[in-house]
Amino acid sequence: MTTEETNVDLKEVETKDDAEPKEKEEAEDCAPVAADADATEADVSEADLDQEEQEKLPMTGGEGEGHRAVEAPSAGGAEAGAAGEKNGSVKLKIPEEEPEEVKFTGLTKEELMRVAGTPGWVRTRWALLVVFWLGWLGMLGGAVLIVLQAPRCRNLPAINWWNEGPLYQVGDIQAFSDTRDLKGVEQKISRLSQLKVRGLVLGPVHVAPADDAMSLRFEEVSSEAGSLAQFKSLVRAAHKKGISVVLDLTPNYQGTSGPWFSNTSVTSVAERLKSALVFWMKEGVDGVQLSGVERVAAVVPTLWADIRAIVQNATDEGPDKRVLIGITERSSAEEVSSLLSSSGVDLLLSGVLRPPAADPSQSLQLLYSSHSQSQLAWSLGGPAGGHLASVGGVALLRLHQLLLLTLPGTPVFNYGDEIGLMDEDTKFPRMLWDSEEELNGTRQEERVERLSLRRFFRTLSELRVKERSLMFGDSLLLSNSSSSSSSSSSLAFLRVWDQSERYVAAFNFAAAESAVLQLVDAALPPQAVVVLSTNSSALPGDSSVDLKELRLGPQQAVLLRFPYTG
Repeated sequence: MTTEETNVDLKEVETKDDAEPKEKEEAEDCAPVAADADATEADVSEADLDQEEQEKLPMTGGEGEGHRAVEAPSAGGAEAGAAGEKNGSVKLKIPEEEPEEVKFTGLTKEELMRVAGTPGWVRTRWALLVVFWLGWLGMLGGAVLIVLQAPRCRNLPAINWWNEGPLYQVGDIQAFSDTRDLKGVEQKISRLSQLKVRGLVLGPVHVAPADDAMSLRFEEVSSEAGSLAQFKSLVRAAHKKGISVVLDLTPNYQGTSGPWFSNTSVTSVAERLKSALVFWMKEGVDGVQLSGVERVAAVVPTLWADIRAIVQNATDEGPDKRVLIGITERSSAEEVSSLLSSSGVDLLLSGVLRPPAADPSQSLQLLYSSHSQSQLAWSLGGPAGGHLASVGGVALLRLHQLLLLTLPGTPVFNYGDEIGLMDEDTKFPRMLWDSEEELNGTRQEERVERLSLRRFFRTLSELRVKERSLMFGDSLLLSNSSSSSSSSSSLAFLRVWDQSERYVAAFNFAAAESAVLQLVDAALPPQAVVVLSTNSSALPGDSSVDLKELRLGPQQAVLLRFPYTG
């Protein structure tokens, strides 16, 4: 055997010798692998936890506690660990590097200016600017077109304070309150404000012995009525509630020879009245009421013109307009219309509606066609005629309240008309004020009825103040084409103002007969809604009724409403 062959054999022997330990190690490694194949999931978890603990050990290969802490779970692991320590290598978990977040910083000012100056962006900006202005001009033109095509609203008419609500007359101060003086009237101002009363007509309260012109003292308050201090306090309290105060200065209000005494005394009395008017204007009164105006206007026209000027002309001390109210006993519509024109009073109370007056529709039409509704005043009773319930009867009380508060003009009521107060041997009965005391039997029923009447009055008064058609709307008498009802016992009229809701007031005065009103007019719709009825059980509120066949019971009245339709 040559030397080269011998070397080859030795290498093969060394190779075999080296292979045997490797095969032995592989055999030993296979045993734990086979065992691990049968291990449970819990064993695997423990091995993973051991592996993590090894990775947390300090990077050192020295002796001592640090070296003993690195223990392999198996022989192969120990040898590998020893080999790793000898080589200075340690297993480390290297976290994966997160990619850097790219932040958008936008364009710089220089870049924006370069982009903005390009032809494309210039054209875009001009196009957007043109579109904006075209859109704006289009909207402006549309708005102008809508305004031009929309119906124009009517200007509100110029009205005076006495046209804004009902006037409330207290002719006898002693009969009105428990204290029987002007202080008691002041205590009831809040109650009057609840009724939307616009003016309080007081008195007369001046000293005027019956039929004795020489003892007449206009500037002195009668001791039966109170004192001048009480009067001033009353005026202040009324003004705070928005209620104006009118003072009745009829000269001979307690006598029987006429309101101005005899014809021979008219001149002297009128002269004394002029100075008295100046005095009361300074005390804050908002107007004056006088009975028998036709007499003084005819006998002493010059003095009457002076009286009118003192009351009606505004001054520096009294810049607000003051009212001059006249009272006449005339009941003919023609005579009342003539006196209203000749006397120059602001309002004239008459008996034109007082039963047994003629057909009310004719009187209403004549007065409304001859005068502005701001000059018209409506009353059925008053100081001379008595209370509303006594003049027309209790059954017609609600009907008359509805009539006065829906006619075009100023409604004037006597104290107690809101609760149905009746005259008892006198035209100045004691006013009834309901307290919280419990009443029994008939008195309790009467109290309930009084409160019901007051609510009806208050509802009507509030409607008149709130609704423009009822406040100053045009009035149109509606003809009844039905042959089943008499024209003299029925009445219907329409109140209209511009684009506001319209109102129809219909009345049947007949005591025993029902009425069927066939109301046909170009301004009327087929149906309307019931707002108020004097007989709520027959026509409940908010129910619709047919205007071509409106049925009303005996002595029944209704207030109907329908919308403006253009």
